[in-house]
Amino acid sequence: MFGVTSGDSSPQSLVINEAAQALRDGRLVAFPTETVYGLGADASNPSSVQKVFTTKGRPSNHPLIVHVAAPERLGHEQLDWVSVLAPWARDIPEDALKLMNAFWPGPLTLVFKKDKHVLNEITGGQDTVAIRSPAHPIAQELLRQFQGGVVAPSANRFGKVSPTSAADVRNEFEGDTDLLVIDGGDCEVGIESTIVDVSSGDRVALLRPGVITPKEMLAKTGVRVYRLGEAIDPNAHFESLPRVSGGLKAHYAPTTPLRLYAPGRVLDALTEFPDTKSRVAVAVWDSESSLGDDGHPSAQFEEVEVPSDSAAFASRLYRTLRDLDEQGWDLILFPEPPAGEEWDGVRDRLQRACFGSGPSSSSHDSN
Repeated sequence: MFGVTSGDSSPQSLVINEAAQALRDGRLVAFPTETVYGLGADASNPSSVQKVFTTKGRPSNHPLIVHVAAPERLGHEQLDWVSVLAPWARDIPEDALKLMNAFWPGPLTLVFKKDKHVLNEITGGQDTVAIRSPAHPIAQELLRQFQGGVVAPSANRFGKVSPTSAADVRNEFEGDTDLLVIDGGDCEVGIESTIVDVSSGDRVALLRPGVITPKEMLAKTGVRVYRLGEAIDPNAHFESLPRVSGGLKAHYAPTTPLRLYAPGRVLDALTEFPDTKSRVAVAVWDSESSLGDDGHPSAQFEEVEVPSDSAAFASRLYRTLRDLDEQGWDLILFPEPPAGEEWDGVRDRLQRACFGSGPSSSSHDSN
């Protein structure tokens, strides 16, 4: 493995040119996006796409997201996203155009009916394809230089905590001498993109929550995005919705057991797991007082402050989980996120991380 640092994301950047050529040559390139670092491969090259699954240990039926460059802006007119999507998507509903114009480039993935030329390896054998245009300048420059679509799931072993720095990627794939890693600093958003299904043409459904919420999409575009469990119409069935990245029950998981605790119920959480409580890391809100002396007699606590602002919490979530996972704790406790759409993304990641966490969390293929 070798890494490169980019302080210049211009078209002349040697770093970006080298990475784009690596993609053309069928190699994998780890690069920063605003959400997490992606493990990139040429989306039109079957052998390169297969390398992604093999390198990550990812189940072959787990679909990938295609990343595309934003078109050049001419004057003050809206960007021509239709031409960008033409090689990938068969139909572009009006609601999808509204969402793209409002949120792309950015942490929003849209699921379309796929074009017949899209590789089945990318879609998990489905008739839909997930697409987004990342906001990170290095990601955009790489996509422009490459001049094609790039699949880029999180650059980590499948099911584990997603990487938000180049160092995280190098730690995950230490010894992989062929992987090029672009260091673009820490990821700002910190959790994966919101995924919305626009493939039906008559209703828009939330498939994975993120920092862009249904409430925000409605406010900015007038598009109503239905969440799982909400009634769309009496004959609608959520079972027909596409499978997407991050949809398995166990995901984003540390090796250390991770559990959530309700407000003021740390001791209850410890009682539930009597075999793993001798050394416990407890995340506490920065807006609240510490746990004080109410610890468990057989447990050694260390408090770790986490932000009470949802965006800041998301930005630091994976960094905190990775750091704690490396410190040899017997148990990690996190507070349950508050109610509200702005917390749905991190709540989703934490619940899946809890389910998959623990020493036996190296494989979640059966979930």
